[in-house]
Amino acid sequence: MKKQNLNLSNFLIFFFLLFLTSCSSIPKNTADGCSIFSERYLWYKYAKKTEKKWGTPIYIQLAIIKMESDFNWIAKPKRQKIFKVIPYKRPSSSFGYSQAVKGTWKQYKNETGNKFATRSRFKDSVDFIGWYTNKTEKILKIPKTDAFKQYVAYHEGWGNYKNYKKNTKVVGLAKKVKKQSDKYKNQLKKCSKSLNRKKYIIF
Repeated sequence: MKKQNLNLSNFLIFFFLLFLTSCSSIPKNTADGCSIFSERYLWYKYAKKTEKKWGTPIYIQLAIIKMESDFNWIAKPKRQKIFKVIPYKRPSSSFGYSQAVKGTWKQYKNETGNKFATRSRFKDSVDFIGWYTNKTEKILKIPKTDAFKQYVAYHEGWGNYKNYKKNTKVVGLAKKVKKQSDKYKNQLKKCSKSLNRKKYIIF
């Protein structure tokens, strides 16, 4: 009986680890929206739900995540270095798919009531992006379809948005997001029909 219980425990641990790995690993081709969703069909459902709830297009959700973390669920800013050698603190509290900072994440949870949201979960990350871009539209009057300006506001914050033209680095990043969002948009047109069909999946 003990041996059977041990085998069952080992199986459950293995199954859990397999499940965890399948959920957290980075998609093979993060530059292709169809490829991403073919590997992570649940991600498509979450992104679609966000689009319906907040009005933020899926291709813009993906483009922001691509730029911020490249779909790495535990992404963090690189540590600063003292004398270019000694590791020091990180420049911000950014974390997860969306690279949301602690303060803004707390505001998101308070305003949406999503108390158990975590930055390392794709479902919560795209909902956060939907919430943020929706507030950007209300505060700065920037359409949710404007990938360039939406990303500037996402990166700089609503208060610092007005000064972005002086920041060549941010302008460069926003241009990349715009270009990537256009690619995702065209890619998803080709596979949207198959993605919208009902699928029966284990996880």
